Amino acid sequence: MSDLKKSFYLTAGISSEVFDFGEKILKSLKDRFDAIDDNAEMNQLKVLNAMQKCRVSEACMYPSTGYGYNDIGRETLEKVYAEVFHTEDALVRPQITCGTHALGIALSANLRPGDELLSPVGKPYDTLEEVIGIRQSKGSLAEYGITYRQVELLEDGTFDFEGIRKAITPKTKMAAIQRSKGYLTRPTFSVKQIGELIAFIKEINPDIICMVDNCYGEFVETMEPSDVGADMVVGSLIKNPGGGLAPIGGYIAGKREYIENAAYRLTTPGLGKEVGATLGVNRSFYQGFFLAPTVTAGALKGAIFAANIYEKLGFKVVPDGSESRHDIIQAVTFGKPEAVIAFCKGIQAAAPVDSYVTPEPWAMPGYDSEVIMAAGAFVQGSSIELSADGPIKPPYTVYFQGGLTWEHAKVGILMSLQKLVEAGIVDKEQLI
Repeated sequence: MSDLKKSFYLTAGISSEVFDFGEKILKSLKDRFDAIDDNAEMNQLKVLNAMQKCRVSEACMYPSTGYGYNDIGRETLEKVYAEVFHTEDALVRPQITCGTHALGIALSANLRPGDELLSPVGKPYDTLEEVIGIRQSKGSLAEYGITYRQVELLEDGTFDFEGIRKAITPKTKMAAIQRSKGYLTRPTFSVKQIGELIAFIKEINPDIICMVDNCYGEFVETMEPSDVGADMVVGSLIKNPGGGLAPIGGYIAGKREYIENAAYRLTTPGLGKEVGATLGVNRSFYQGFFLAPTVTAGALKGAIFAANIYEKLGFKVVPDGSESRHDIIQAVTFGKPEAVIAFCKGIQAAAPVDSYVTPEPWAMPGYDSEVIMAAGAFVQGSSIELSADGPIKPPYTVYFQGGLTWEHAKVGILMSLQKLVEAGIVDKEQLI
């Protein structure tokens, strides 16, 4: 069977040397993959139990139109999310266009003029800079008189607790904690670390709202930040929780007061959660959420495989090949733009959609440099599907994530290596 399998890879354009190198790496990963499967099993039971407890029915799959009044599917789904995340309430809507939109809603709904937003984890993700007003933009929080400050991480990537203590003032209304690394090479924070940070902040002032950007982290562990004190957790449905089936959407789960505020911001004061037609996406939202634990597990295996492949070839990877995982993103630093572009070409070539196109860097909205993105996805921009991207600026790091199945993630990683070999960036001798 191994020879037959290898012949399929050779037909796909992956050389014998690249395939054999990948197989050698895989032999050392069995125990880690088994642990991921165990976590997926527990998370699958968590989602299943929530759906059963909330009495999900066939009627929940029906669409609504217009105002969307009495949409039982929408209302039940939000109960399911609240049950899984162990929160008082949740807002799960197709009207939330992306993760940045979800975060923008949570921030603007719960901050008022004169309040201050604190990031205790350093620089936020690029697209949030204009939301906050770090980079000037129309409608930013800064335009509404909301101030911002951040505390940089220590050199080892851990929290500067003393700096955080000094930064908190009577004006500090909310702490925004970004779980994943974004376009940085810092570590992603574990749920345990996030819990320790929240406990520290709450000890100084229990009224500070702690919001966690949970993008790329859902179902990676068996607990979520809301289990360790987060007042709100926020994410995108075209990442982990959508399971690759959700065509759009985002969620905010947390304390009832903050979710109510978010609903009024998403729609309008006086209407809140009562309106918002689902237009036929309920089935995809439910089914995607049901599949999310196993889809996330496949993406995690792909990230670990990529880390071990590129670490073995001498490139800096974050996390490294043996570290524990707290999100699905794998950063690989190449030090040259040509390598980032070659890597992304490989991911695109392995895609089921638009595999024949060539990704190129471009001035993408919300970023301060050209960005290259490879994603031949069924859902545009879906980063739970096989994808890779990165800013074309030093230190020239690419960020790989996704793969609806482990098998597809494996093909993508091997194809990325193939393109690096063809570009002369990786020597075939390194694969022996």
